[in-house]
This record gives sequence, C-alpha cells and structure tokens, in this order.
Amino acid sequence: MVQSLNQLKESPSQTAGPYVHIGLTPNALGNHGIYPRDLGKSPIRAGAKGEKITITGHVRDGAGMILRDALVESWQADAAGIHPAPNDPRGGADPNVTGWARFIADFDSGDWQFDTVKPGRVPAPDGRLMAPHISIWVVARGINIGLQSRIYFEDEEKANAECPVLQRVEHRERVKTLLAKKTGPGSYRFDIVLQGEDETVFFDI
Repeated sequence: MVQSLNQLKESPSQTAGPYVHIGLTPNALGNHGIYPRDLGKSPIRAGAKGEKITITGHVRDGAGMILRDALVESWQADAAGIHPAPNDPRGGADPNVTGWARFIADFDSGDWQFDTVKPGRVPAPDGRLMAPHISIWVVARGINIGLQSRIYFEDEEKANAECPVLQRVEHRERVKTLLAKKTGPGSYRFDIVLQGEDETVFFDI
C-alpha cells in the first residue's frame, strides 16, 4: 500500500559508527567525566505504576551477523497510555515514567536489555486506540539514517487486532516482526532484523 507523504523527508545523516558510543554513551566506553551517568539509562523511576517488564533483544544484519555496536532509543507512554509530554491533552502522566531510554548492545554478546513498564493503549489521531507499543530508533555502523520501528506484544491479541497502525501493514505475515515474544513472567524477547528473511517492519516517519 503506497501512502502519500505530505511532509519533507528526513535528510541523510553521516554514518553513526564508530562514534555513536563516544558521543552518546561515553561512560559505557570508560570515558568518565562527561556525564555523571549516561543519559537515558531507564524510561522509568522507582514508583512507576503498571506491570514491570524486561525486554531483551539484538540487532542482526542481512548476513545474519549480530551487531555488537548497535544503539537503540525508545519512547513510550505510561501504563495508562499517556505520554509524559506537555501537549498531551489528557495530561496527568505518571511522573515516574520519563518515557525515553537509550540502551546499547553488550559489546560481547550483542544483546541489549532494558526494564520498563508495559505501556497502555494510546489514541490515534482519529480516536481509535493503538495497541500497547514502544517506539524505537536504531543506529549502528553502516546505518546512514536511524531506523524507526515499534515493539508490540504478542500477548495483546485483541488490542493488536484493533490497532490502526498494525492494520496498515499490507503484508500481513510481516506483522509478526513487530511482536515481542513472551519468554516468561514479565519478560519479552524482541530481535531487530535489518534485511532479509524476517526483516523487521520499519516506518517512514
């Protein structure tokens, strides 16, 4: 389904690696003294309401190689489906949910992991409710423009079936690439595939 875009496209940027960690997560590299701690370590603080979850995954390229220098940023609503943003007309977001996080792949295993709360359903512009999801932005060496995608949850079948965004994925078999798989109580797995078989759905936004 080809959709017209009535806005300017993002300009190409320079490749992210190998400098992305130097500028964004210096403490992880042992470059201390720039920030007390790397920014965006967690999207929640103590006392955040809702179901606490852990999401683990990796970024894999078209040749099947796990990228150990990947960096991912996330943005999400709180457990009530409210973003911590001053322009959300509903207001009243959980003060202990910042909504934003930045996490990197482990330099040895290539896995990344972050702890958060499962977000609630957020209304789309037309009023329909989107399924619980976390928006992500992915960069690594060789990626010239950060890739935009979303993490949905396989155990939210009803909400996923009603989600206006998931309904717009034309090739229905690819919806599964946006679903985090439940691996245990409060634990999910979400692997990002850049090319080839099971390539993750990316959004042009």
